[in-house]
Amino acid sequence: MRYTLLLHYPEMSPEELGPEGQEYGQRAFAAYADALSAAGVLLSAEVLQPSASTTTVRTRDGRLHIQDGPYADTKEQLGGSFVVDVPDLDAALGWAQQAPSVEWGAVEVRPGAVFYADGAWRPNA
Repeated sequence: MRYTLLLHYPEMSPEELGPEGQEYGQRAFAAYADALSAAGVLLSAEVLQPSASTTTVRTRDGRLHIQDGPYADTKEQLGGSFVVDVPDLDAALGWAQQAPSVEWGAVEVRPGAVFYADGAWRPNA
């Protein structure tokens, strides 16, 4: 079953992190992605740009609204995601607790409902 691990954590600039902090994060996430890949459960991984680079698009009353900034205004950002295919929620939670960012943020585990592959939507089972 597919689960998405959504990584939420306080947003920090490269200057605030410093070179050592950036190197630590890059090494930790590389090792985590390698572990997921070696286990054969990793479907995709994405690290997102800072929330300042976000543009939100919506329509209201038939009019298009394009807004600079993220959909939700919070102190934490959605920093990235991992999509894994594991047998059950316990396995997904096991991988979530190993995510490096669990030390400085939260990891939201959400099961997929359907996914698109080979030209069709398919139920997540």
